[in-house]
Amino acid sequence: MEFNQNKPIYLQIADGISEKILSGELKEGDRILSVRELGGELGVNPNTAMRSYEKLTMDGIIYNQRGIGYFVSEGARKIALEKMRTDFLENELPLILRKIQLLELKADDILNP
Repeated sequence: MEFNQNKPIYLQIADGISEKILSGELKEGDRILSVRELGGELGVNPNTAMRSYEKLTMDGIIYNQRGIGYFVSEGARKIALEKMRTDFLENELPLILRKIQLLELKADDILNP
């Protein structure tokens, strides 16, 4: 995974897990990598991986079964979809729309590049 310098790594990791849920790669009830496994796989400090899991847990996307590991929550897809839509509409889309306006692009330019 390549990280963007403009967003904290733990949030990018959380987004990556949410994307796996949205794509169907991870399903409700699936066990996900341990904090150490995730840190090792991505080459990040386990504390960074833990922060990602804490955020996803607070959002209700994953849950921890003490002594067993982390799992995808029931309804995680719906929660992840809503959170990612909101983030896109509030943070990414305004930047895209501004760029479209600055470049004087028309709908046809975008839909038929």
